[in-house]
Amino acid sequence: MTKWMLAAGAAMVLALPAAAQSGLEGRVGKLESEMRAVQRKVFPGGAGATVAPEIAPVVTPATPDGTPATTPIADLTGRVASLEQQIAGMTGQIEQAQYRLRQLEEQFTAYRTATDAKLASGAAPVAAAEPSVTVPVAPRPAGASEPAAAPETASGLTAGGEGIVKPSTGDAAEDEYTYGYRLWAAKRYADAATQLKKVATTYPKHRRATFAQNLLGRTYLDDNKPSLASIAFYENYKKYPDGERAPESLYYLGSALLKLDKPADACKVYGELLDVYGDKITPAMKTSVGRARTSAKCS
Repeated sequence: MTKWMLAAGAAMVLALPAAAQSGLEGRVGKLESEMRAVQRKVFPGGAGATVAPEIAPVVTPATPDGTPATTPIADLTGRVASLEQQIAGMTGQIEQAQYRLRQLEEQFTAYRTATDAKLASGAAPVAAAEPSVTVPVAPRPAGASEPAAAPETASGLTAGGEGIVKPSTGDAAEDEYTYGYRLWAAKRYADAATQLKKVATTYPKHRRATFAQNLLGRTYLDDNKPSLASIAFYENYKKYPDGERAPESLYYLGSALLKLDKPADACKVYGELLDVYGDKITPAMKTSVGRARTSAKCS
């Protein structure tokens, strides 16, 4: 009986290291699996793209004969500690990369917000002074007549002496537009631009709104300001595509682009004019567009 008890006790003592070893093996296997998963996520490039451990394995000298080797439990413990340190180091690297990514996203969001605010304000970059260029403006197509100017007196000024007469017919929009036209005809371009912008803004649903916006572009073009003219003509086409002066605005937009030395863009505008309004414009305007395309050397 005593011998049997001693044998059982010895077996239990021998079983303890084996149980501990089995638990550590499972822990090591789990950590190594997690380590490989992290490496595949951080370095998806394939084999060999791994992170070197922060703590290099210690090179142990050759063990002389007769010296007892380390126990399996000690080896597994060392491997666990090394893996834990590697995972901690890689976690820190991932957190730093995520922080830098958040910073870039915040900077881009701030830039996009500022840019959207500038675009929403409607402010268009305009040069302080237009270059003095003497490129002839293409003639106005036939069928695009403006209201007649006020009768001139013997002195060559419109009725009213030094001033310009504003008509009073009971149609405020019509009267304001005619007044702007008379200012343009008298070559008082700054006053005409102010008046025509007022008409287009105050009476956007009136028939004369597209006339005023188009004549605003003509005013800038005659005042040798093709950048402002191109904006006015494009706005008329965009806001009033079915307006009576939309085709003419596209035609003169091409003229403004030629003055800005942009023949390729002018050719695109002439193409747009023919594509959108080709079956609506008069034969005389088609002829004028053809001459303009030839002048711009459109293909």
